[in-house]
Amino acid sequence: MDTAQRTIARVETKTHLGPDAQVDDKYVIIEPTRPELTDPFLVLSEDWFSSPGFEWHPHRGLETVTMVVDGVLEHGDNAGNAGALTTGDVQWMTAGRGIIHRELAFRDERAHTLQLWVNLPGKRKLTGTRYQDLLAARRPVIERDGARIDLIAGEVDGVTGPAVNEWPISGAIITVEPGRRLEHLLPGRDRAFLYVMDGRFTIAGRAVRAGQIAWSDPVPDAPVSSIALEAGDGDGRSTVMVYSGQPIREPVAIGGPFVMNTRVEITKAFQDFHAGEFGDIPRQARLKYR
Repeated sequence: MDTAQRTIARVETKTHLGPDAQVDDKYVIIEPTRPELTDPFLVLSEDWFSSPGFEWHPHRGLETVTMVVDGVLEHGDNAGNAGALTTGDVQWMTAGRGIIHRELAFRDERAHTLQLWVNLPGKRKLTGTRYQDLLAARRPVIERDGARIDLIAGEVDGVTGPAVNEWPISGAIITVEPGRRLEHLLPGRDRAFLYVMDGRFTIAGRAVRAGQIAWSDPVPDAPVSSIALEAGDGDGRSTVMVYSGQPIREPVAIGGPFVMNTRVEITKAFQDFHAGEFGDIPRQARLKYR
């Protein structure tokens, strides 16, 4: 089977938004302004928060993927899920037809998160809700010469990540030793992004540093594609978040926490939420201190 070499379409730098009523600091890495260029991904935000964080709020029509960079994230939803996630842990939530949840810093101390919004096709937007804790200690790790692949979703070397997806998505956190090189395989049909969390890389010949995101468009004629990652020289390892997914190629309408295909469907989502169709807002107590 021929493996096509991927190229980089563009490199962008995250945008600093600063503190607001919910967070101590915020950056936006993927903005939902041109969804046709990022399809099936809509938003990637980086947040630091202590109090209040993100109190009870609804979602419909998408999946949220939240990684704890450091600190402790307390979460809960009106389907009865609750718990705390620590450094490296990922929560994968399918909002589907409608869910109400919250994301707080445990003990109001500190949480630093990266949250990705993954779109769903119209026929799956009203699917049932699902919540998955993908704990770092339990995820499969693939060791290569000078590289470590922490697998979240999709398949690498015959190993499958633990995430169950409504739309096929590949996701991994890749750490590479200084000066070492890795050829990472992805489905050719996918659009991919590579967000450098630490250090610096040369990705398919383009220099990308921490805080920057590189985009690679689909290679539709190739079942399998490869993207070259080379870590920069220096004393520390470089880490990159890599996600890919097949473009959905449908209209996108975003209204606050809802993602549908039309504005009429957004209006209906707000009506359903206010009519109690998402269920009650929980009166769930905060997690007890240990």
